[in-house]
Amino acid sequence: MTVLEVDGLAKRYRVRGGVVNAVRDVSFNVAEGRTLALVGESGCGKSTTGRALLGIPEPDAGSIRVDGVDLTAASRRDAAAARRHVQMIFQDARSSLNPRRRVRDLVAEGLVISGVPRAEIGPRVEAMLDAVGLDPARVADRRAAEFSGGQCQRIAIARAMVMRPKILVCDEPVASLDVSVQAQVVNLIQDMKRDHGLALLFISHDLSVVRTISDSVAVMYLGRIVEIGEVEGIYSRPSHPYTKALLDSIPVPDPGRPSRGDALGGEPPSPMDPPGGCAFRTRCPLARRRCADETPPLRRTADDRRVACHFPLGEESG
Repeated sequence: MTVLEVDGLAKRYRVRGGVVNAVRDVSFNVAEGRTLALVGESGCGKSTTGRALLGIPEPDAGSIRVDGVDLTAASRRDAAAARRHVQMIFQDARSSLNPRRRVRDLVAEGLVISGVPRAEIGPRVEAMLDAVGLDPARVADRRAAEFSGGQCQRIAIARAMVMRPKILVCDEPVASLDVSVQAQVVNLIQDMKRDHGLALLFISHDLSVVRTISDSVAVMYLGRIVEIGEVEGIYSRPSHPYTKALLDSIPVPDPGRPSRGDALGGEPPSPMDPPGGCAFRTRCPLARRRCADETPPLRRTADDRRVACHFPLGEESG
């Protein structure tokens, strides 16, 4: 069952000198028990997309449906009730937790705001701390500043999951952690998805982690999705040249093996002044005249993925 439907999402920021189109016409669905990863270079709009689901910031256009409720059109009360089904885990758990508050209060905060009866709050907090691998008797009355980065991320996961969400947005949840801790947190998120039937939006630049945790992948470039489909199909046969360049950049653990392909050259264009036509054409080795004249639509391909490219890899150019 589809629990998250995003259609035509857009977010603009006014800055000195113009307007930044951070997210442009982004659409995707996530079903219960499934994980969609958003990937792309820094500044491509993936974090803005994830935060827009919680209204931080509110989108400028498009719709966001959570369990059938359109958050952009519903009344404030109905939208607030539906948004409780969406919880977020941020990249830097330390900065997302007030270091002076006790762990039990941090985890309970959402329940208190939502008006959950006081008698229920304590048992729910302790049960969730235990579920994320923290002993309530040892951590509940300590302050967040006393814990390591990995422990803080477990606290952040408990704070999100205690709300019993249907959708969990993970914004680079392991990027700031030691490598030795990353696998533990990824496994914990996977366990939460399995045990609670979550729909998961996993935002990351680490394509190796994405492959292990995701069912499908949406590749973003300069605010747009340029390719979206099942994870194994995209990793084995990318259709968009940008997707291929990202996959070719994954480090190979064997220094004796040749690289997968040529490194992606140049810097992304300014989002204040993106190129006409295909935004990737200024860095694309396959760009042609048509790429400058026409913006490629996100169209469905033979293997049921969608790609925004006039000349997808593996197809006849015509």
